[in-house]
Amino acid sequence: MKTTNEAENMAKALSVTDMSLEEAMVKLGKKTEPPKTIPTDFIQDGCSEVSLFKNHPIRKIFHKNEWFYSIVDIIRVIVGTDRPRKYWGDLKDKLLNTEGFFDISDKINKLKMVSSDGKKYPTEAADAETIFRIIQSIPSPNAEPFKRWFARVAYERIQEIQNPEVGARRIMMLYKAKGYSDEWIANRIKTIAARKELTDEWQRRGITSAGEFAILTNIINKETFDKNVQDHKTLKGLSKTDDLRDHMTPIELALTMLAETTTKEFAKSMNAQGMKSNADAAKKGGEVGKAARISIERKLGKSVVSETNYLTPRQKQMRIENKKS
Repeated sequence: MKTTNEAENMAKALSVTDMSLEEAMVKLGKKTEPPKTIPTDFIQDGCSEVSLFKNHPIRKIFHKNEWFYSIVDIIRVIVGTDRPRKYWGDLKDKLLNTEGFFDISDKINKLKMVSSDGKKYPTEAADAETIFRIIQSIPSPNAEPFKRWFARVAYERIQEIQNPEVGARRIMMLYKAKGYSDEWIANRIKTIAARKELTDEWQRRGITSAGEFAILTNIINKETFDKNVQDHKTLKGLSKTDDLRDHMTPIELALTMLAETTTKEFAKSMNAQGMKSNADAAKKGGEVGKAARISIERKLGKSVVSETNYLTPRQKQMRIENKKS
């Protein structure tokens, strides 16, 4: 099995550990009142998290409006094997060829998830219903306690999809537990909502692939901050897998939200369809963000494109050690 350190490394690489609202409140030592207005419906495709079962990470990613869970992570925990991919390959053959679960292969997707080395790899993942079917086929004393734990985690995520306010509150508590200020959290939640509105608009206008989303996002960031996304991450000392917005200052978040909100309005007013016209709308939206940034910088007398990041001291030390090795 993976060692505790390896499990911790994977959890750190994914940057956000999973906890319920109640668990976050316990960690905080008090009940924190959320803002009166909480934006809803903001869980986006590609959003990833890690849940911990007895200190072992279970990766999950939001895909086609539901959560998908890493099968090999679950196999590793239940079986206790150091070769979970081999075990899963044998089990999958058994399910398909012996037990007649012909439809199970259609419900398994290869989705890119962050590994312990901080890089993303295609990983076989399945929704909660399929995961339960797989668990039922694994003879292990760990299966029952895992099923009880997984049922709670899956139920909480279903609640978030059906009532996004639940998810919003949990996200707020997670950020609070990680030490972010109330001002920062309020701005971050607003940018999540604005981003969801923009991506929904893009999808209605023919933008569907993750690659296209990334190109348009890069256009907006480049126009607003005079830096593409990767250069902006480099300035802040972040890796490719870090979420840039989790390390933006409140002003950077506000400018991002302005640029993305105006991009959405430009796309609507132009009736943008397809990549070219949506790229034009993204450029115009970014130009609005840039104009606001320049105005602020003139009045402050300094740049607001900041080197600030919110990495923990432990994460910063890991980055230094990784560079040396």
